[in-house]
Amino acid sequence: MKIHNLFSIIVISATLSGVLSIPAVSQSQKENPALDEKVKKFLSEHSRQWYDMNVPTVDGQLLHDIILKNNYKSALEIGTSTGHSGIWIAWALSKTGGKLITIDIDEGRHRQALQNFKAAGLSEYIDARLADAHELVRQLKGPFDFVFSDADKEWYKNYFIDVDPKLKVGGCFTAHNIYNSSYGRGGRGGYGGQAEFLDYVKSLSNYETTVNSNGGGVSVSYKKSEK
Repeated sequence: MKIHNLFSIIVISATLSGVLSIPAVSQSQKENPALDEKVKKFLSEHSRQWYDMNVPTVDGQLLHDIILKNNYKSALEIGTSTGHSGIWIAWALSKTGGKLITIDIDEGRHRQALQNFKAAGLSEYIDARLADAHELVRQLKGPFDFVFSDADKEWYKNYFIDVDPKLKVGGCFTAHNIYNSSYGRGGRGGYGGQAEFLDYVKSLSNYETTVNSNGGGVSVSYKKSEK
């Protein structure tokens, strides 16, 4: 959930005009041209309004593409903000027949996200909850096949530990504002909780973790087995 960087602003118009193409919908996925146009129009009209605690467009595209590529259907987002990443996730889920549970503790951001989800035409694919993710993530039964963590960074490792038993084998856990040390943003994986989280998930033999640094820094961890 960080401010747009220069790269993300440059790619916005290209992304929404189709130069950065949306992966082809497979035969098992649903085509809805009218919804696609509505979502693209909404994102285009609001492309300069996703400030502060939202992901840049390039990261939204990444999440969308991971879901489509793997045909994921049960997604969890920890940290809704005002809904930019949730729109990209739910857009992909509208094609796979899935649904997103997204959590935020701030009532103002939650209400704005609900408005944005409705305006984008994606409300039916989203279960947006106003709650403390520290508590709710533990209570959710799952299972999930896709998770995006973008809330309080010091709790990243805790979120992962709580979700891990509920994540399907073959599923993917992603987290925002994670950096490889070569990018020099606070050392290993970023600052504090990000570094601790990245060290932990990379130490797990049943996960394969990479970091995408094209936008705000996204770790991508695929679960290969239960243990």
